[in-house]
Amino acid sequence: MSALDNKAPGMIDPQAAAAANANPPVFDAAFQARFAELLAWRRDVRRFRRDDVDPALIEHLLDLAQLAPSVGNSQPWRWVSVDSAATRDKVRANFLRCNEIAAGAYQGERAALYARLKLEGIDVAPRQFALFCDRTTAQGLGVGRQTMPEALDYSVVAMIETFWLAARTHGLGVGWVSILDPQAITTELDVPAGWKFIAYLCVGWPVEQHVDPELVRHHWQDRTSAGRDVLSR
Repeated sequence: MSALDNKAPGMIDPQAAAAANANPPVFDAAFQARFAELLAWRRDVRRFRRDDVDPALIEHLLDLAQLAPSVGNSQPWRWVSVDSAATRDKVRANFLRCNEIAAGAYQGERAALYARLKLEGIDVAPRQFALFCDRTTAQGLGVGRQTMPEALDYSVVAMIETFWLAARTHGLGVGWVSILDPQAITTELDVPAGWKFIAYLCVGWPVEQHVDPELVRHHWQDRTSAGRDVLSR
């Protein structure tokens, strides 16, 4: 039995865990190379095919996402599947309003380039999810967030990356739409008052696959080493 044979999503059987702890896996050089390849090919997808995604695959990915780290084991992420055409139309309208405002921040050639960028896939992606952080959760009993309550939000983001990478191993693409009004999304989806909007994800089969990011390919911003610098104190 594997420690990943869960009783429920995110739960690990104690006996299986004990057996696994006695014989942990070895992630050899071949696995490490494939993992690096997975990271390189994880893309923010905006162009999706309309083909349906098997619900069983989505359920499997949601189960894997429950293994993500969270402060105090709080697991504060809350999923809302956005399925109806009417609700998606509201999200799309939200994006268009926000995108028009964002476009106004640019001038000249940069404004023209921004107008040509593909920044979301709301009109096509077969599965769409709004991700919230339940800031009222008692789970975790406050461990690790007394001085940094925003660690709950960070936990949701860590889970999203776990889901994103797991989806990519199955050939699924994920796109994170950030040009949205969080308060409007929260109102439109009618979620509990204690939930904070974190992300809107489009999920589906990508039309094309690229190792280079969309914004690099369309000359918006190259990758740099800015985030690689490590200060010594």
